[in-house]
Amino acid sequence: MIRRRLYTEERFSPLARWSFRLALFSLPVVALAALLYRTGFLDFQPALVTLATGLGLAAIAGILGTVAFFITWETGWLGIGRAMAAVGIAVLVLAGPAAVLARGMMLPPLTDISTDAADPPRFRSLALASPREANSLTYGGIDNAAVQRMAYPGIKPVDLTATPEEAFNTVLALVQKRHWTILDAVPPRGTRRDGQIEAVAVSPIMGFRSNVSIRIRPTAKGARVDVRSASRYGSHDLGTNSERVEALMADLAAERRHR
Repeated sequence: MIRRRLYTEERFSPLARWSFRLALFSLPVVALAALLYRTGFLDFQPALVTLATGLGLAAIAGILGTVAFFITWETGWLGIGRAMAAVGIAVLVLAGPAAVLARGMMLPPLTDISTDAADPPRFRSLALASPREANSLTYGGIDNAAVQRMAYPGIKPVDLTATPEEAFNTVLALVQKRHWTILDAVPPRGTRRDGQIEAVAVSPIMGFRSNVSIRIRPTAKGARVDVRSASRYGSHDLGTNSERVEALMADLAAERRHR
């Protein structure tokens, strides 16, 4: 007599499979957005759309992975590992942008920050290098200054007891340490000419560019340093310009204290 064997087919959750695939696919989409923008193959708007697509795929993958986890847990189907992996990848992709966006949305939609709102440092070389479709390099005036004072009361010039030449050299060293691309560096000439440094700062991951102008002006006791940072594109800097200005001024003050 031939014995029959009963085979129990274990079903794999299709939702877990697709959530994992979407999560994996979101990784190269986000990386491609950053790479193509940094290398100049994509302009700002297409790069932003590509980035948003990658983040959207990661969000969908996270939602599907969460649903798939509970389905596999209840039914005993295979795929709980892939569902958990999909959620993990989604969290990895979305955590950083979500934190920046959440913080930025609590701040006013500014793109141009200056320590001297009445007479902000000018963009000269950057005015020639800035693309036509980029944000205007004209400061927003009284309205911009009022909003800035409310949001960032700590954005102020730094007065140094050093000579203008010493202040210029210190600032230039700090800019070089940050690996900003320097377009122009004009040293001060006594009381006859302000010193000025113009540079382009690039964000760490996506490579979004901001124009930076630093002015070193002689004073009765030494020199005053003013900084202006303006996003090249977009209608909201999410607080990045204020962070850049505050960090540079803090490093400048600390550098002069140790001398």
